[in-house]
Amino acid sequence: MHDTPYILAAVGMSAAVTWGLRALPFAVLARLRASHTITYLSTAMPAGVMVILAVYCLRDLPSAPTHRLLAVLLALAATIGLHLWRRSALLSILGGTAIHVALASTVLAG
Repeated sequence: MHDTPYILAAVGMSAAVTWGLRALPFAVLARLRASHTITYLSTAMPAGVMVILAVYCLRDLPSAPTHRLLAVLLALAATIGLHLWRRSALLSILGGTAIHVALASTVLAG
């Protein structure tokens, strides 16, 4: 068994490292908030991430069976329609996902 001072030192060191790792991002971000690059990325990245996710999800559709293709295309149309109707990313993602799951697991299951 280790003696008490060793254990207290280990716990203290762990606490200091944990606190430092949690505080470091806030210290770095404070300096970056005035950066024009970070401001641009904060506006451009959400759309870029959505495009990358859409391409990733649709990349293997040409070789997919017809029922899967139909489920994905209907869910994609619903997602686009929901987004154009309400302009809510959360509603679009949840609605499109729900429609895809419902179609893929029930109506168009093959």
